[in-house]
Amino acid sequence: MDEPNDTPNPSQANDPVAMPTVEIPEVTETAETSPIAERITEETAGADDVARPETSQQVSVAGVLNNPAETKRVLEAVLLSASQPLSVSELRKVFIEEIGADVVRVLLDELRAEWAERPLELIQVASGWRFRTRAEYLPYIDRLNPEKPPKYSRAVLETLAIIAYRQPVTRGDIEEIRGVTVASQIIKVLEERGWVDVVGHRDTPGRPALLATTKKFLDDLGLRSVTELPPLEMINQSLDFSDADQTA
Repeated sequence: MDEPNDTPNPSQANDPVAMPTVEIPEVTETAETSPIAERITEETAGADDVARPETSQQVSVAGVLNNPAETKRVLEAVLLSASQPLSVSELRKVFIEEIGADVVRVLLDELRAEWAERPLELIQVASGWRFRTRAEYLPYIDRLNPEKPPKYSRAVLETLAIIAYRQPVTRGDIEEIRGVTVASQIIKVLEERGWVDVVGHRDTPGRPALLATTKKFLDDLGLRSVTELPPLEMINQSLDFSDADQTA
């Protein structure tokens, strides 16, 4: 394209005949490679729109918003390759264009529905969104990776359950509920696992630390918030199967 033809003469700005002569080659070239450009061309066929052509950045944004299928595939690829849950704000960063959080959420819901019948599922947890293997396929994967997850003592699991359902609590609160002294090692195990953290101090003599569960705790359980915790009775049942002789 000749350089002098890239910028229209100011005297031709209001000329309804001169403008299409300058702009139509650019729109036609884009339309050959992008269906979105065809849609934009059809929607902006009025004289007023031709007088105010879209900038390349605006067309690029339209490309994202009007190509949900492609945008969804990008989100899918990013989530499948991520080792940690990704929040909506983090997912928005992968696009050069500005894409709304509400748009991302809608596409994530659609993506979750598309994976509903597959071995992997897309779930939302406290830290964001991630793919995980469905529970019914885990036994097969365990045959390739026979390493056993760490076991925790009944005291550790009971302490964790109290913190999860009564948070925030102090060490004294836990001892009062359990009726026994809570060893420092028990709290340390939960903190090292990333499940429990100090969130403040109670305004009482000695200012004891207040303990609460973390986002990692919810992520590991596949939950979005503590309101999704199962009934305490289910926790008690799981504790009955824990190894009482296993030390913290």
